[in-house]
Amino acid sequence: MQLQKPVDSQNLLVFVAVAEERNMSNAARKLGLTQPAVSLSVRQMEEQLGVVLFNRERRPLDLTPAGIALLNRAVSLLNEMSRLPALVIEASRGIKPDLRMGLVDSFASTLGPEFIKRMLPHSSTLSVRTGLSPYHGEALVGRELDLVISSEPLVDFDNISRKRLFSEKLIVITPRTSSQAVRSIAELKTLANALPLVRYNRSSHFGAQIERFLRRINARVPVKLETDRADTVTAMVASGIGWAVTTPLCLLQGSEYARRVRVHVLGDSHSDRSLYLLGRLNEYDQLMNHSFHVARDLMLDSLPKRLGAIDALLSGVIDIAPESDNGA
Repeated sequence: MQLQKPVDSQNLLVFVAVAEERNMSNAARKLGLTQPAVSLSVRQMEEQLGVVLFNRERRPLDLTPAGIALLNRAVSLLNEMSRLPALVIEASRGIKPDLRMGLVDSFASTLGPEFIKRMLPHSSTLSVRTGLSPYHGEALVGRELDLVISSEPLVDFDNISRKRLFSEKLIVITPRTSSQAVRSIAELKTLANALPLVRYNRSSHFGAQIERFLRRINARVPVKLETDRADTVTAMVASGIGWAVTTPLCLLQGSEYARRVRVHVLGDSHSDRSLYLLGRLNEYDQLMNHSFHVARDLMLDSLPKRLGAIDALLSGVIDIAPESDNGA
């Protein structure tokens, strides 16, 4: 396979200047170049990419859709390149790195504050992004994040290092007013005929996992309501809207409402969700090991107690990884 020639960083710098100034002459003055040199640089970029970046028939210059897409990435790439010499020098001197972390919502909202507090002394600056697991995985692969705690292990990528932190069984929650026990698949199907299911967004990794679980047990549940936040799911169940499939950590995320729902553990579901610490292979290895022990110790210290305070059943359906756990 023929590899495409990398984009020239100087041409990229010129492109950004023209995009910001919307005028080649102004960009030339800003960069200390001649206007023909700037024009040539932009033309070389367009020829290499095979696209038109500017609409030259309008004044000031307008970016084309291709130009907008390039600008969105170019600024962050140039920022990274400008930081590269300092990062290399700092690493050679053992100086603490700048660290960018992604935390799945259920971890960020429950254990995240204490985890970040313990990680702060081990980085020069710490940037934290929360949200859904798929976005964090993409950002890790795309080098926008350095370490990620996610429910998606990225098993299709060979250059990813992963450590399992924790596993938890799927549980069922129902309104306090519901008297029906849900201990088996058969009782869950009966519940599904009586109340609507409050779904996690099916585009999320966890939402898709729940849909696979429902298909596997042949539970045909109509799509009526879905949301993308665990605390919202718990709040809706607490208000009597319906029932949900969730996990202990997700229930803890909605702790304000958790004591207003009934918790049910299925004896025959054989389904669970795991959280993983992810990084790029052979990068930040020591920091990744430290992060693993910080997160694991935090789980051991607080999770059983906090979950037991909601319902005694919950502390029995979690499995915190042993110190030596290194895989998916």
